[in-house]
Amino acid sequence: MKPIKAGLIGYGLSGQVFHAPFLQSMPEFELTTVSTSKQEKAEQDLGHAHITPTPDALIQNNDIELIIITAPNEYHFPLAKAALEAGKHVVIEKPFVVHSEEGKELLQIAEANNRVLSPFHNRRWDNDFLTVKKLIEGNALGDVTSYEAHFDRYRPHVRDRWREKDVPGAGILYDLGAHLIDQALHLFGSPKQVQGMARAQREGAQVDDYFHVLLDYNPLQVILHSSSLVRATGPKFQVHGTKGSFIKYGTDPQENQLKEGMLPNQFGWGVDSEENYGILTNDEHPDGIRVPTEKGSYESYYEQLAAAIRSGNQVPVSGQEGLNVIQVIENILHSS
Repeated sequence: MKPIKAGLIGYGLSGQVFHAPFLQSMPEFELTTVSTSKQEKAEQDLGHAHITPTPDALIQNNDIELIIITAPNEYHFPLAKAALEAGKHVVIEKPFVVHSEEGKELLQIAEANNRVLSPFHNRRWDNDFLTVKKLIEGNALGDVTSYEAHFDRYRPHVRDRWREKDVPGAGILYDLGAHLIDQALHLFGSPKQVQGMARAQREGAQVDDYFHVLLDYNPLQVILHSSSLVRATGPKFQVHGTKGSFIKYGTDPQENQLKEGMLPNQFGWGVDSEENYGILTNDEHPDGIRVPTEKGSYESYYEQLAAAIRSGNQVPVSGQEGLNVIQVIENILHSS
């Protein structure tokens, strides 16, 4: 397959850690251009890629087929719109957009131009979530009645960065909440009712750094929770059903591995430590049994993306799925 020539808008944490390593290491892609103000850092890391300070030249470059947008959330919509109208396939770092009306417009433009449009919900390929999904689909828990997922951290001090400033799309609900919501919708579909609260708890916080969400599927109840003031974390997942329960501690290692420079083809990629294996308790294992965690696989997103662009296969995450997440976030904010 001819490599897909890609351009990357933004070279902050997301561009550096979650996108560039795959675009550089996978034969399906060729990272040719990066738009960033961090020219020295990008040149040091990326070598052959052309660096431009503004996205316009990248969007208008006829050689580029795919544009990945990792700019601050409030710029997702205008940049994606311009890229789609220029005939590019587009990946948008989550959250998809800030407002659902923006997402609806992007879907229309992508369809009119026959372009791939996909939000980057990479945590569908977290090792713990893949394990939960496998157990649910394998009926190890029976009919799921309660699903609780946490994304807790201990970050007591407000940092000077756009994600923590009072700008559109900032705050932990749009950031970590988008991941947890997407995972829940991927498993269970659209809820019948949404309730939730988003709050600023830390001194000096300008935007929400805490949320607690209930998605009602009746009888299934889904709880999604995140806080920046959790020093001793509890389970990441607690899933209960008519046949059993699954409790899982720890977090997927891929983010830290990427920060350390590891690539998907290296030994240990996406592998959980045995001490973090979850406990399954059911009729077959009334005293509980450790379940080996599935291997994490962020690269699967980009493998499926390449197949969608080159062969017309299904996209790894659709624009409609990204829009569904934003609509749930809007309902949470209305409830809050």
